[in-house]
Order: sequence, then C-alpha cells, then structure tokens
Amino acid sequence: MRTLEDYRRIIGNDAVGEIHNAARRLRGKHVVHINATYQGGGVAEMLETLVPLMNDVGLEAGWRIIPGPHEYFKVTKAFHNALQGADIDLNDLKKHIYKTTNEAFSVFTHFKHDIVFIHDPQPAALIKYYARRQPWIWRCHIDLSSPNEELWEFLEQFIVAYDEVVVSHERYRQPALPQEQVIFHPAIDPLSTKNMDLPDHTIEEHIGRAGIPTDKPFILQISRFDPWKNQPGLIDAFKIVREEVPCRLVLCGGMAADDPEGVEIYTKVRDSAHDLLESGDLILMTDASTVMVNSLQRSAAVVVQNSIKEGFGLTVTEAMWKGTPVVATNVGGIPLQITDRENGLLCEANNAGQLADRILRVLNDPELGEEMGRRAKETVRERFLITRLLKQDLDLFCHLLECSPYSARELAMMGV
Repeated sequence: MRTLEDYRRIIGNDAVGEIHNAARRLRGKHVVHINATYQGGGVAEMLETLVPLMNDVGLEAGWRIIPGPHEYFKVTKAFHNALQGADIDLNDLKKHIYKTTNEAFSVFTHFKHDIVFIHDPQPAALIKYYARRQPWIWRCHIDLSSPNEELWEFLEQFIVAYDEVVVSHERYRQPALPQEQVIFHPAIDPLSTKNMDLPDHTIEEHIGRAGIPTDKPFILQISRFDPWKNQPGLIDAFKIVREEVPCRLVLCGGMAADDPEGVEIYTKVRDSAHDLLESGDLILMTDASTVMVNSLQRSAAVVVQNSIKEGFGLTVTEAMWKGTPVVATNVGGIPLQITDRENGLLCEANNAGQLADRILRVLNDPELGEEMGRRAKETVRERFLITRLLKQDLDLFCHLLECSPYSARELAMMGV
C-alpha cells in the first residue's frame, strides 16, 4: 500500500509538508466516501488512492458503495446522460426506484462519521434519509453545463441539503443552489499500475498480448463504450487518416458495474465496423488490465479523446503524464488540461474532418508530438496529481469542521 512518503520524489518536500500540516488538524477524524462502484471509471480510481492516503496521514477514512438492482443502475445511467443534456422520460417509476434504493441503503448503513462525502448522482438522495449530525459534501464529477431541467429540478431537492458542493469546472456551477460551490479538478495517481513507469520489455509483452502488430503506428482511445465518448465519430476520422498514413485504431474500454449501457454501445460499434475489424486495422478491447492500459498509452502514436461531453477526462491526464501526444475535443474539462498547440491539440466535437487533420499533424511530425508530450507531462506534474487533490480535500474538511481560517473558495483557489 502506497504512503505519502512514496510521492516525495515526484512532488517535493514542500508539498509533502503542506499535506502533513493540513492533516495534523484532522487526526482521528472519521470520513466516509460513498459512490456507486469500486471498479471502473475515474471516481473509483481516485478513491482507490485517496482513501489509503487519508488514512496514512492520520484520518480514519472509509469507502462504501451503494448497492442496487439492475433497474436502479439503468435509471442512474439515464440520470447521468440527462445531467449532460440528454432527454429523459422522468416518470414516477424511475423516481421511485431511485429514492427507494437510496432509502434501503440508509437502513443498513449508519454514519457516525465527522464528514460524509457523496460522489455523483447515484447516492445523492441518501441525505434525505438521515438525521445529519455532521457536514455532508456532494461531489459531482459530471459535466453540469447544461443539465436536463426536469431532472435537475428533481435532484435539486436533495442537493440543496448538502453543506458543500464540489464540481470540476466553473461552468458546472448551478446558480440556484444556496451553498458555496467550489472547483476541485480530478487527478491521477502517478504511482498506480496504470500510470507508473514500465520497463520496455513489459510494454512490448503487453502490446503483443493485445494482438497489436508493430508494423505501423496505432491511434488509441481509452474510454467506456458510452454515447458521449463518440467512438463512431473517431472511426470516421480514422478512415480519413489511414488514406494518408498507414495506421491502426485501437478502442479500449471497460465495463463498469454501474453502467449497463456499455455492452449495447460496444455491440453497435463492433457491428458497424466489420470491414475494419476483418482487415486488422481496428482492434476492440474490453476489460484490459491497468498494466495493459498503461502499455497502450505509452506505445500509441497518438491518444485521442473524441468526447461530445466530458466532465474532466482522466484518460487525457493519464496519456499526458506518459508524454504521449494527445488530440481531444474542446469540451467540458478537457481544455482545462490541454492548451491547444502547446501541450496537445484540440478540435471541435462531432467534426471528423477536423479530428483527422489534428491526428495527421502528429503522425506527420513526430518532433511536434514529442515536444507537446514533454510539456503535457509537466502540466500534469504541476496541476493534476492525486496529492494536490488530497491537500484540497483535507483543507475543505478543515473548513467544514471549522479548523481553518479560510473560506472553501479560497481553499479551492489555493489548491490550483
């Protein structure tokens, strides 16, 4: 299990000292994180590192997931899509399934903690079923720039009861909410098996195991099979690219327990690209190990994130940390990470021609890609490592427990 000391060589003595100073005021405080899954997606990956680090620096931190039937996760995936602007048939049955699943969890789970930290919409209604004796935080990792109004009105009855709301972008703040809303950017763990340095022989072994020939470069997208990730649009762009430069496309995506839509989207992508699959120019992968993902991101000529909506996009951060050139859409939290033509390339969403042009720039100019990759790694080192998020969370806890002289917004600004 990693400790804060393991990160000293990456973040330096001053950053380690600041974290210990913040944690000193919280020793023995009991914190619980609640989300919908232990595996799959950026939230679970961040908690997998944050919770042990919180314990390492002196808190008593725990992590629980809200269980539910298949129907509940179908409803909450529809909620996820609607919060990003999709239509939804928000009928009484969906509301009933959502509320009763949260209520059932509350009967079996008791919170005698100093802080309750709820992540995303799935468990947001829990607050309704407790007599609160401590501050509650709602952390939304989704793009809330244009939520479905009917769904937001339904969820708002729960959100208004929280003591603090945390979002990933200025544009995600909701003006009608009464409490302060602070911005904490997501982050990656540079020492996880997904992001750690790997020897060449390990990378080569995993690329061979994935069945990817090395006779020509490959373009990579790592993402759930999800309508917002727009794999079909990337395939259209790839068809343009390979007319000029011989290459392959690798689409790799896991199936999270709280995302029943994944298999359906994967099947649609597979069935629509028979010719590319038969030629070997398209490779589809699911449930790749973290070491495999690491190897793919380090071996790709270009990593793409062709999202239509994106709360932040930790797969972008991961590739940037590895120094691999990234081409991504100018949506959601992605431009918080990529400055166009400096540490990556941006294009407009749903524009296959523009996406193909940006990919070709990198394929035709390897030196450009190397320079952008070098700058990208430094961007992540400075702004998007998990230790920075740990410090922000600790400062927020101190603020809510009234052991900090700063406001939550001041703390958020100090952590960026």
